[in-house]
Amino acid sequence: MEVGIVAQRGNTRAAYLAEDLRDRLRAGDVRVTVDEATASALDLEGIPVSAMDRVDLVVSIGGDGTFLFAARGAGGVPILGVNLGEVGFLNGVTPDNAVDAVLAEVDAFRGDGMHVREAPRIAAECEGWRSDPAANEIVVQGGRRGRGGGVGYEVRVDGSLYSSGHADGVLVSTPTGSTAYNLSEGGPLVHPSVDGLVVTEMCAEDGMPPLLVGSDATVSVTLTDTDEAVVITDGRDQRTLEVPTEVTVATTEPPVRIAGPSSDFFEALGKLE
Repeated sequence: MEVGIVAQRGNTRAAYLAEDLRDRLRAGDVRVTVDEATASALDLEGIPVSAMDRVDLVVSIGGDGTFLFAARGAGGVPILGVNLGEVGFLNGVTPDNAVDAVLAEVDAFRGDGMHVREAPRIAAECEGWRSDPAANEIVVQGGRRGRGGGVGYEVRVDGSLYSSGHADGVLVSTPTGSTAYNLSEGGPLVHPSVDGLVVTEMCAEDGMPPLLVGSDATVSVTLTDTDEAVVITDGRDQRTLEVPTEVTVATTEPPVRIAGPSSDFFEALGKLE
C-alpha cells in the first residue's frame, strides 16, 4: 500500500504531524509519498499534488482549503482529512487521533477495503472548453462586479428557463460547497447527505430565490450585455470568455471520495458564528 501526505503549506504543526505520520507508516511497511511543499519543509523528495492519483490513500493535514487542494490531484483516490483549521467540514479527524485513524484505514485496505463516502464534483463547459472539476462551486460572472458591472443572464435547468435579468453572476455549488462562497452570496446551507446542486444568483436586480436541483441536472447560464465574463472554479482557476456565450454546469467524474470518520456537520456550523 502507498499513502500520500499533503500538509498545509507554511504550517509548522502540519509538517511535524506529517513527519510523525510518515515514520509510523513506514514502520508498518507502508510506502509513503509527500507532496513537493511538504517535502521541502521536511527536507525530502516529493511529488506534485497532481500525481497523488497514483497512491492508495491521500492524507490531507490542514483546513478545508488544504483538503480541496489535495483533492484536485487525488482524482478518485480516497482522502482522509486531519483538521488543523477553524471549521473543518471536510476534515473529520483531530490531530491527536490522526495516526490511529490513518493506521485504521491501512488495516481496512489490507482487509475488506476502506469504506468511503462520495461527494460530487462539477465542471463547466463552453465552446469546446471544459473546466477542471470543482468540489465546491463554479462561478459564472461578468468581468467586473458591482456598480456599473455585472452581466445580463438567463439561467436554464435542463433546458427550462428559471430566471433572467442582470446580476453580478450566477454560482452553482455542490452540497460540500454550500457552506463556502455560496453561503456568503445568500445561498442555503445543504446537508452533505442531500443529493443535489444549488443555483444562486449573485446580487441580481430582479432575481429568483436560490434553487436546489437534482445532482443529475444540467444548469446553463447564457451571458449577454457585456464584453467579457469569467468562469471561476473553486476560487482558483479562472477562464475569461467573450460574450455573448452559454456556459453549462453539470456533475462530473470522479466524485471526491472521503475516507475516515465523518465530521459533525452541525458542530462545524457552530464554528461559523
